[in-house]
Amino acid sequence: MARIAGVDLPKNKRIRIGLTYIYGIGHSTSQEILTRLGIDENITTDDLSDADINQIRRVIDNDYKVEGELRTEVSMNIKRLMDLGCYRGLRHRRGLPVRGQRTSTNARTRKGPRRTAVKKKGGAKKK
Repeated sequence: MARIAGVDLPKNKRIRIGLTYIYGIGHSTSQEILTRLGIDENITTDDLSDADINQIRRVIDNDYKVEGELRTEVSMNIKRLMDLGCYRGLRHRRGLPVRGQRTSTNARTRKGPRRTAVKKKGGAKKK
């Protein structure tokens, strides 16, 4: 099993898909890395030689921000927006959609499950 950037790549998947299991690498970046190194996209992760794995590891380490380093940068960017108090920062702070989506309906992923208002039974008291 190949381990690149602290992630175990899945067995029996094409290497182009396997690389996308690393946070920060998508389909296009994966394809770009493989064409740059001259590795066939259709080879499964099991069939990669140790030399190929080392080449991929070296390119990712030198040229791309992935995993922990990228997560840290993203969280610091969000924290910076929140500290500035700008509109996007306020939306992050309140847990609402940041990019202008409607919230009167939908937005359940950011807002969480619905909280319905509980009505108390009202009426005249009996004597």
